[in-house]
Amino acid sequence: MAKQWRIGIDVGGTNTDAVVLDDKLNLVAAVKSPTTEDVMGGIRNAMAAVLSDPAVDRSQIGYAMLGTTHCTNAIVERKRLDRVAVIRIGAPATAAIKPMIDWPADLRSAINDQWFLVQGGHEFDGREIAPFDADEVRRIAKEVKGSCDSVAISSVFSPVDASHEKAAAQIMREELGEDFPISISSEIGSVSLLERENATILNAALVNVAKTTSESFIAALDAEGIKDAEIYLCQNDGTLMSAEYAMRYPILTIACGPTNSIRGASFLTGLKDAVVVDIGGTTTDLGVLVHGFPRESMLAVEIGGVRTNFRMPDIISIGLGGGSIVRRHEDGTVTVGPDSVGYKVTEKALCFGGDTLTATDIVVARGMAPGVGDPEKVAFLAPDLVDKALACMVKMVEDCIDRMKTSAGDIDVVLVGGGSILMPDSLEGVAQLKRPENFGVANAVGSAISQVSGQIERVFSLDKLGRAETLEVAKGLARDEAVKAGADPDTIEIVEVEDVPLAYLPGNATRVRVKAVGDLRI
Repeated sequence: MAKQWRIGIDVGGTNTDAVVLDDKLNLVAAVKSPTTEDVMGGIRNAMAAVLSDPAVDRSQIGYAMLGTTHCTNAIVERKRLDRVAVIRIGAPATAAIKPMIDWPADLRSAINDQWFLVQGGHEFDGREIAPFDADEVRRIAKEVKGSCDSVAISSVFSPVDASHEKAAAQIMREELGEDFPISISSEIGSVSLLERENATILNAALVNVAKTTSESFIAALDAEGIKDAEIYLCQNDGTLMSAEYAMRYPILTIACGPTNSIRGASFLTGLKDAVVVDIGGTTTDLGVLVHGFPRESMLAVEIGGVRTNFRMPDIISIGLGGGSIVRRHEDGTVTVGPDSVGYKVTEKALCFGGDTLTATDIVVARGMAPGVGDPEKVAFLAPDLVDKALACMVKMVEDCIDRMKTSAGDIDVVLVGGGSILMPDSLEGVAQLKRPENFGVANAVGSAISQVSGQIERVFSLDKLGRAETLEVAKGLARDEAVKAGADPDTIEIVEVEDVPLAYLPGNATRVRVKAVGDLRI
């Protein structure tokens, strides 16, 4: 009989959480462990702690899921990034603005700042700007061989016609090797060239980070005696992808933490539509559940100082957490955060014998967090200080909930994360407020229970096939992507279809986005 138990791990800024679920998705064990500077150390510690629970049968674990900040950290810190050769197909039309022109200089330097402009590309209606220069791409391949670790290829309007990108990728593989990492923009970003190109370059720069992360995770499992589990990394749409797929599209792991919490909140409460408030030790992240999955942002997103347009969750983050520092000012006002003692809250907070007034101290003094710290150590706090600090925290969250709403009425809200003890049992503008059992490890639960998804976003001409047939083609492509990511083909469902006519393009052009979701392949 196949092993059906799952271990899910999610890395947060303060804590790394780990859970084990049995074959019926019941929670068997859960732990919170401080996130370490090297990230992998915290993952190993959390894994060892949760597996040491006597209720856990290691021999039954067949799946291991990891939601990690490795890729985000690599971009922010400018460390461990691949040397990228950037090829833009678009001469002579796109020569005015160079690739990476608005990137921070230190990030450009970290990936080698090596780019080439090649003749080719398409107009917005699919006509060629110029014939594709295959000889130049072959020359570039010979030039960069040995001086780059990864290649990023973008072409003008490749979401309309990706033929030049695919031709260039084929030439690079012939010259550099079939397994050489190559990222093409039509598989990653949306229509706008510069933002799509930026996302593709970042993706190419993260290939080795994803590979090292997966291998380290496998090694950590192996050290604990789990040798043949299926490995998955969490995507930022609240679903999973196989380790192999993650190495092709590592940028999709960015911002997966909040989406794990959103999916975990849905699983723990049964709600499919709600605002999820995830309060940690340092920050509060708010997202929206729509039909059981995180709502996607429609805006361009900046990552590490680089503007991109690939899919990202619609998240608001504020500097409020259990370790947020509380201050009373000379004019009598009280502020909370945005600075925090983070994972050191159990050392620094007054209620734990420390010397820093934190948000946790406020709720302990108010009697809202039984079993947390020592109430006697915060009994001296002035009642008006406690009231003002609590009112400040509540207002911060209520304002963000209002910003996430799409209508004026009250909405359901789910509180998760270890810091959700900061909130009272009712909030303004909220229909029902739920704080589910195991709320503190909702993010790790979200990583463990997630399904596998595939998503495509392309521009189609409806004049060629008609709307109905075009949508069927797009659904088929999304299903294929889900299978590549590790989904069982027999369980795949289409959960999202969006088609937006593009009035400025001929041929009845329409941007189509389709998302398919399926269960893990057993």
